[in-house]
Amino acid sequence: MQVDTVLVLFCVWLAGAAGKMIQSRGHKLDTYKQSRMRRETQMDGGGGHKPGGPIYKRSPDMTKSPMTKSEQLLRIDDHDFTMRPAFGGPPIPVGVDVQVESLDTISEVDMDFTMTLYLRHYWKDERLSFPSTNNQSMTFDSRLVKKIWVPDMFFVHSKRSFIHDTTTDNVMLRVYPDGNVLYSLRVTVTAMCNMDLSRFPLDTQTCSLEIESYAYTDDDLMLYWKKGNESLNTDDRISLSQFLIQKFHTTTKLAFYSSTGWYNRLYIHFTLRRHIFFFLLQTYFPATLMVMLSWVSFWIDRRAVPARVPLGITTVLTMSTIITGVNASMPRVSYIKAVDIYLWVSFVFVFLSVIEYAAVNYLSTVQERKERKLRERLPCTCGIGNPDEMMIDPQITGYGSIDMNTTGNYGMPENGGRQEPRMLAQVALNDPQITGQVKPPRGYVNIWIDTHAIDKYSRVVFPGAYILFNIIYWSIYS
Repeated sequence: MQVDTVLVLFCVWLAGAAGKMIQSRGHKLDTYKQSRMRRETQMDGGGGHKPGGPIYKRSPDMTKSPMTKSEQLLRIDDHDFTMRPAFGGPPIPVGVDVQVESLDTISEVDMDFTMTLYLRHYWKDERLSFPSTNNQSMTFDSRLVKKIWVPDMFFVHSKRSFIHDTTTDNVMLRVYPDGNVLYSLRVTVTAMCNMDLSRFPLDTQTCSLEIESYAYTDDDLMLYWKKGNESLNTDDRISLSQFLIQKFHTTTKLAFYSSTGWYNRLYIHFTLRRHIFFFLLQTYFPATLMVMLSWVSFWIDRRAVPARVPLGITTVLTMSTIITGVNASMPRVSYIKAVDIYLWVSFVFVFLSVIEYAAVNYLSTVQERKERKLRERLPCTCGIGNPDEMMIDPQITGYGSIDMNTTGNYGMPENGGRQEPRMLAQVALNDPQITGQVKPPRGYVNIWIDTHAIDKYSRVVFPGAYILFNIIYWSIYS
């Protein structure tokens, strides 16, 4: 009994405490509602409004109401947006401005460029005007763009283009109360660029991005740059690996199509100058070194065939590899480029060094044959080695005495130990069996043949001619 009595008293106590808490919360809620009602009464000029005093009342703004749909506010269903604004009247002006975000690639092989930009259109469509006192504009995404009229711009001579869609379509539509519209989208476009590569890689290229309406002629749509040349803005951080961007500028022209008429066309021109340092390291310096390497053979002994022939062949093959590598990354144009002139002239110099050794070797062979025939006709060899044995009786041999001042140095090192391959033969002319019918006025004739003459001249002519070519080349193309 006592336990049951205690439980009943405890339940009664819990019920009383819960009732007090509910009553306290209700009192606080009533206090908040009353204070809110007093503030609204003061602003609305209720019971506390004094005669002749100002009335503070919040004006309704339909754009702030969550119950108002954008289609209802802009009265989209009340108009035919398949027609342009002011249809049947004067052409609608559409201003354009562009912000270039990046200039991605320039391709000489495909002759095109890729650019990412923000394209913005400005026009006025009174059908989209709406009442508003506080909100100056309304901003929408791509879902509303499909329900209203927008200019049908496209990029002339474009190969590929797309609107970015990460994380949603990068499209913005801003409508002002008076009907002015701003339509902006982020686009990446790959367009054609006709390049003149006759001065490659010392060239400067000018490419253009052209914007035009696809359907509306200049009788229906007047396309113009909104702020003239200031309508084009670029990011200062734009840079390319092979080019230096010199300038951007805009122009406007009319384009004529024989079947449809005249159209307004906007141009974005940008001038690019190619960096030469990469090509100096990869093309010009290796070619120059190969030409200089081919000159080494002029200082190698003409009898060292295993040394001179592989050197010449190696330089020729290396130049062929350089030319092939350069042309592999270039379009197959029908005219000669500046780099082709330099490489092919260098190739000719290397090739001529090989031909020079072939000439030296051939003349040396001819010389040896003449010496062999001369030795076969002479019963003894004169003018060699030992000066003490040079005196030969002319009555016995049929040959005159030999001047030791003339022949004493033959076969001996001269000019600091360098031995010149010379041959000197003195033949008496008193023997008709040897001399035949030729009788020169002197008593003997000197046969003096220097087979190193071509090499000596080549050591000066080849470097001098190549230096002259470089002076002319860089003065023309730089």
